[in-house]
Amino acid sequence: ETTTKETMTIPDISPPTHGISVIIPAFNEEQGIASVLPALVEALNASQHPFEVLVIDDGSTDRTAEIATRLGGRLGVKVLSHRTNKGYGASLKTGIRAAQYGLIVMMDSDGQHNPADVLRLVEMGRDYDMVVGTRGRGSHSPTLRRPGKWLLQLTANYLAGVKIPDLNSGLRIFSRELAGRFMHILPNGFSFTTTLTLACLKENFRIGWMPITVMPRSGKSSVKPIRDGYNTFILILRTIVLFDPLKVFLPPSLLLGLFGMLFSIYGIIRYNSFPETGVLVITAAIILFFLGILADSISALRLGMRS
Repeated sequence: ETTTKETMTIPDISPPTHGISVIIPAFNEEQGIASVLPALVEALNASQHPFEVLVIDDGSTDRTAEIATRLGGRLGVKVLSHRTNKGYGASLKTGIRAAQYGLIVMMDSDGQHNPADVLRLVEMGRDYDMVVGTRGRGSHSPTLRRPGKWLLQLTANYLAGVKIPDLNSGLRIFSRELAGRFMHILPNGFSFTTTLTLACLKENFRIGWMPITVMPRSGKSSVKPIRDGYNTFILILRTIVLFDPLKVFLPPSLLLGLFGMLFSIYGIIRYNSFPETGVLVITAAIILFFLGILADSISALRLGMRS
């Protein structure tokens, strides 16, 4: 629930796309928000595009809402507040539903993103359905998170069937219509960006990758590496099952079937009998295979009904 009386539903008529709605989710970001907003508005004022800036205060317990509201009155920034903490993705959904314009730019409130990159996104966004700011060499990244990010990236690359330069960058641009297409599967947590990236890839939308450099954040991160990493991994699997189930079901089915056959052959040669374990493993492989076929059929029907 938000402390705004504005309509929070996406209208049937697409809004004008020449304007930019910049959405900044913020949870306990009093140290970063004070510097982010003035720099962002200054950069946007230098452009020729109509724009608005929406800060979504996600139930912060510090002075985030107070600082954003004070600056908003001077800079023309709109602040929407959740009464309780609902999550990063929920904040983005609130911003997308409240956005006035058809082009949505996401950026973080912790000072990691360069406001000048927003205009680069807008320029590049003319040729793509979504443009993602890709963090490259020189970008700040906490050392403890790197192994988990590498594993998630490797898993996502395999399941998506392409190399993804940046799976979950928080700086990107897309149309509100595109977000509305996937709103029902986008999570309320930190995996919002991961799910949106995978969904767009599997639906063959044109994605552009724009190199950016991110700076060390201001303040303390609210990300929990183990919890959020596990949730992201599960959501990657769920998203791929929605769009390409055989990528998930077929490999373990084949591995189980191969193991069952080899184990059974060993049992016949060694003990002159067909081992029960081999039967169980082969049966499990067959069941898993046909579950994949069923899921793939359901996915094809769902995509066909929506096209």
